[in-house]
Amino acid sequence: MPVERTLHRVAEEVERGDLASVLRARQRLVGLVTSYPDRLDLRDRLAGVYRLLGDAAQAGRWSYLAEERDEAEVAAFERAYRTPLARLTAMNWVGGEAVATTGTARDRLVALQSAANAQLRAELLVTEDRDSSWATNALVLLGLVVVLLCFVVGVVTLVIWVYRWFAG
Repeated sequence: MPVERTLHRVAEEVERGDLASVLRARQRLVGLVTSYPDRLDLRDRLAGVYRLLGDAAQAGRWSYLAEERDEAEVAAFERAYRTPLARLTAMNWVGGEAVATTGTARDRLVALQSAANAQLRAELLVTEDRDSSWATNALVLLGLVVVLLCFVVGVVTLVIWVYRWFAG
């Protein structure tokens, strides 16, 4: 179904106002945003549907890049997705800041990407060095040698047993 026709059906469903219709409208808009992740107008409409449903965190998620947004919704989104990396992932923005159609969206994407990069750098610094000691490596090697030796002894025993069985 073409985008404009889908948007027309969404508007009709939202206008009806009953929960089932609004939920169908939400599902249609989620599909459109999935197909066209760089269209800010679709994100804004999806945020509006979530406002109707009373879900401030999702409304903040989808209006995060909008020129005008409700800061309470954005705060709810940031509480729901606590880290910059989680927020960036939740945004489902695939084209980078270059495909954003407004300066505000570009600035917010750059800020969020910078915060996510800083988070990743901090996590990498905290991660301990996981190199094993030489003693641990020697024990693992010794274990592998024992297992290999048992395998060879087992194969030789099996061959001797089969030979004796056929030989009589």
